[in-house]
Amino acid sequence: MISKATIDTVFETARVEEVIGDFVQLKRAGSNFKGLSPFSDERSPSFMVSPAKGIWKDFSSGKGGNAVAFLMEHSHFTYPEAIRYLAKKYNIEIEETEQTDAEKANMDARESMYLVSEFAKDYFHKTLLNTEEGKAIGLSYFKERGFTLDTIEKFSLGYSPEAWDALTKEALGKGYKLEFLESTGLTIPREDRPFDRFKGRVMFPIQSMSGRILGFGGRILTNDKKAAKYLNSPESEIYHKSKVLYGIFQAKQSIAKLNNCFLVEGYTDVIQFNQAGIENVVASSGTALTPDQIRLINRLTRNITVLFDGDAAGLRASVRGIDLILEEGMNVKVCTFPDGEDPDSFAKKTPHDELVAYLENNAKDFIQFKASLLMDEAKNDPIKKADLIRDMVGSISKIPDRIQREVYIQECSRIMDISEQVLISTLAQLIQKDATEVAKKQKQEQKPFEVLRNPNPKSAGYSGGDPEDPRFGPPEDYPGEPGYASEPTERVDVLYRLERKIIEILLLYGNKTEEFEDVLMKTNDEGEIVNVSEMKSYKVFQRIYLSLQEDEVELANPLFRGIFNDLINYYLQNDSFSLEQYLMRLPAEYAQEVTDILMEDERLVMHNWEGQNIFPKTKQDTISQNVSETILTLRWYLVGRIIEELKNSISPDQDNMESMMMIKDYNELTRAFSKKLGRVMSRF
Repeated sequence: MISKATIDTVFETARVEEVIGDFVQLKRAGSNFKGLSPFSDERSPSFMVSPAKGIWKDFSSGKGGNAVAFLMEHSHFTYPEAIRYLAKKYNIEIEETEQTDAEKANMDARESMYLVSEFAKDYFHKTLLNTEEGKAIGLSYFKERGFTLDTIEKFSLGYSPEAWDALTKEALGKGYKLEFLESTGLTIPREDRPFDRFKGRVMFPIQSMSGRILGFGGRILTNDKKAAKYLNSPESEIYHKSKVLYGIFQAKQSIAKLNNCFLVEGYTDVIQFNQAGIENVVASSGTALTPDQIRLINRLTRNITVLFDGDAAGLRASVRGIDLILEEGMNVKVCTFPDGEDPDSFAKKTPHDELVAYLENNAKDFIQFKASLLMDEAKNDPIKKADLIRDMVGSISKIPDRIQREVYIQECSRIMDISEQVLISTLAQLIQKDATEVAKKQKQEQKPFEVLRNPNPKSAGYSGGDPEDPRFGPPEDYPGEPGYASEPTERVDVLYRLERKIIEILLLYGNKTEEFEDVLMKTNDEGEIVNVSEMKSYKVFQRIYLSLQEDEVELANPLFRGIFNDLINYYLQNDSFSLEQYLMRLPAEYAQEVTDILMEDERLVMHNWEGQNIFPKTKQDTISQNVSETILTLRWYLVGRIIEELKNSISPDQDNMESMMMIKDYNELTRAFSKKLGRVMSRF
């Protein structure tokens, strides 16, 4: 594991504008930077970077965070991969924490496999470009396929020499161990003389989503009938064919931005499409599509367009993958090319605009595709037509979403000219059958006396909304909280805004010292007790904490309550407040909300008010006033809720004098709040 000291150094060193500037064109906007969102298509910039706060916010998609969060969102790195990327960018040496001998050995072995694979990629690439054999055989082949040098560089294409042990000998000479050459499959072991697996082949490195070399595909260029045309690396600790998609590293940003992924079969299909200007394309590398590969795409988009050549036999074999895509809750379309064409050949000879238009105009919904593919076979044979309809309904049954299923049933009914009711009945039978099989399997796997989580939050005492998603006001308030009764959604939203405001003040000014008005009870010269105002210095976080404690108020929103408690503890334990350090230690759900709150003011910069000679008043000008008004408004709101509760408790059958007196006292209190706030307050 990466040591905490290394992580701290990375966070202290990394400049958010420099990191993001490698991926997004940024322009200065006052003390910040702005640019076009890398997560959506837009013409007006809604992407803001704040160097002072060390965070970014994309107002078009709602995403935000620090430099590490950007790499995880944009480049789909894991947290350790993002830290390693930044360490490499800023030349920071990575220190690993103590591990057991077994963990060290396993980690060292995997890392050694990655390193030897990276070496092999560089070796094959240099051989292709810099040796006579590489240029005469490998480079000539790629140029015949129409690949430019830029494309060859982009995909790190290479060539493995005809010599039996060229790579093995070179790697051993550079200090790489034979055991890792063999465990990655680059070298085939033999007692007398180990030899290269890929000798005499052009090479296609296979990369992970983060860009690490996992394995290779090699194509032979001779007419040796005994040798396989394509040869892949064998399964290893780092390469699992069923979990890898060729081109995912190059395609991930385009897939996420365009919200669609084109799925093809071969390496050259991917490369040719990229060269034609369409980058959101990946290949299953000639293997049958697997759920793991589909889930890899699902991290980037829910939309897949499968591209098939015009070979009917190949279509029928490949169409089985559509059901797998549907099962994962993905949206799938199918596009076929004319007879004799495949994605590679068609992209090679078709100009970009025409290629884009063809894909848009010929992508069919899977129902239409299945009908057009199999209808010719069924023709006037009722049995074959019934089988076709059953097959189509079988595909629809894989879709998790009920509304989508309903829509597709209607479409199937229209295309196949069959009663909707019959299709619905068949669909229900298939779903019931699948559910029974799943239940039977779960029963077999379930341990005796296993306690299962109740899927219904209402039965746990929560009425309405998702208790784990407090960002938007649920239909009713949070039951069980002291002083909180059920309220309509609108009132919960008011409370949400007030509590969010408290978190914002704590984040921006929590450690600042300000003068606050204290009202003290004193005895005057006449012996009367009077209220006297005095100004006292407090840290902002102390003032907020003491004010809420005085009223015995706890934030109702679980997310805000967690952030509030965390912030107060942080301020109590640290003399200074570093936003970068604070964000670094937060769990993901807290960090996202904190980022959203901090970047809300940057909307002012987006609208360029100052350029129009409009200067919004900054909160720094009135910190103490801001704090006092927010706390006072919260008090007014909570007292108002108590009044509502008392009114609701009044019954014509009982003596309500006590309740009426309390309502009168509380109304006096709300009027005092209004007077102090300097405005008339009415219930929201």
